[in-house]
Amino acid sequence: MAAAALLSFTPLAQSQALKNVVLVHGAFADGSSWSGVVSLLQAKGYNVIAVQNPLTSLEDDVAATKRAIALMDGPVLLVGHSYGGMVVTEAGNDPKVARLVYVCALIPNDGQSATDVLQPYPASPGSAEFRPDSSGFLSMTAKGINEHFAQDLSPKERNIIFATQGPWAIKATTTKISTAAWKQKPAWMVIGTEDHMVIPQLARAEAKMINAKTTELKSSHVPMVSMPEKVAAVIMDAAK
Repeated sequence: MAAAALLSFTPLAQSQALKNVVLVHGAFADGSSWSGVVSLLQAKGYNVIAVQNPLTSLEDDVAATKRAIALMDGPVLLVGHSYGGMVVTEAGNDPKVARLVYVCALIPNDGQSATDVLQPYPASPGSAEFRPDSSGFLSMTAKGINEHFAQDLSPKERNIIFATQGPWAIKATTTKISTAAWKQKPAWMVIGTEDHMVIPQLARAEAKMINAKTTELKSSHVPMVSMPEKVAAVIMDAAK
């Protein structure tokens, strides 16, 4: 079965240019975090969907991503930011997904949760600014957004991110994926050298683990907002 899956995917991954791109946001965000990248990709003729993850559970977010994949009319390049890396590592097992791009992302191995991925490394500065509510969701403080999440954006942009953030279900942090899609599909990665959420030490270890073609940017945790041209360039390279 594994051999058959690999054979069915290999020609697609190695020789076919992809025109369908599905973008998956992370915690404390929504699909609009990809708006700059979406415009750039659309201008180059790509079919793009930015998923609106409910952030209510890993299972719900994977389901939302798979619905977006199903809407595409051919093979898909699947892109995940931050916690969205957990989502695309699971949803990327969909047979329509040909390649993966990770942007400042958490990347699990088989049977790992987000907390499992983070556990061997020092706590990120931004994680100190998570605040739980009585319903089992986490939000980011204004200090967290301004100093650790999006510190290379303007004050106006940071205020919008704070006001529109999507609360993240605590249970999503401990749910384990099944099989890591990057074991079967080529991967690209963007690392933010000034990332205070997915720290560079962790990100570089992940890139090595998945054998990713890696680009480092002097950015915060949200280079798709602060440097959309450079993130779009990585996505288009992966789509070639």
